[in-house]
Amino acid sequence: MPEMVLRPRALELPDVLQFMQLLWAVVHGIETTSKRMAARTGVTGPQRLVLRVVGLFPGLSAGELASILLLHPSTLTGILQRLATQGLLTRTDDPGDRRRAVLKLTARGARANATGDGTVEAAVAEALDGINARDRAATRRVFERLAGFLEPDVPSTTEPGGPRSRRVARREGGD
Repeated sequence: MPEMVLRPRALELPDVLQFMQLLWAVVHGIETTSKRMAARTGVTGPQRLVLRVVGLFPGLSAGELASILLLHPSTLTGILQRLATQGLLTRTDDPGDRRRAVLKLTARGARANATGDGTVEAAVAEALDGINARDRAATRRVFERLAGFLEPDVPSTTEPGGPRSRRVARREGGD
């Protein structure tokens, strides 16, 4: 199991900067792995995530998928178009509501969905292996809270009126 080794000078950084340093390492690792995936399998990390979710829930609408992925639907449009162009995904009219398009994997998309080695998902699964449920839940809460501060529209477990609201109010001269 690979461990991140911090240089002594990095340990002198304040807590927040040490945390950001690790976040950037994770983001860089995801981007690097995504590029390798694209070269090897023809799909990037975000495209594979879409394939995985559509594979688990065939017949989702783009709006439902965006909601699951915590993305704005317009962010998802380009990914869906590329997957459709590559013949990995189909968008068809919902028989019950022609205004709604549903997403399904093609046979080629199902094969791409099955490939797991060397993916971001495989790295995350390996990293989580052996981490207890309590630590996973704590990590999830930290990431949900951070996502809420970075993207206020992203749903999180932080309750309205919680720490963020008080902090913003304090900066703006409130309570």
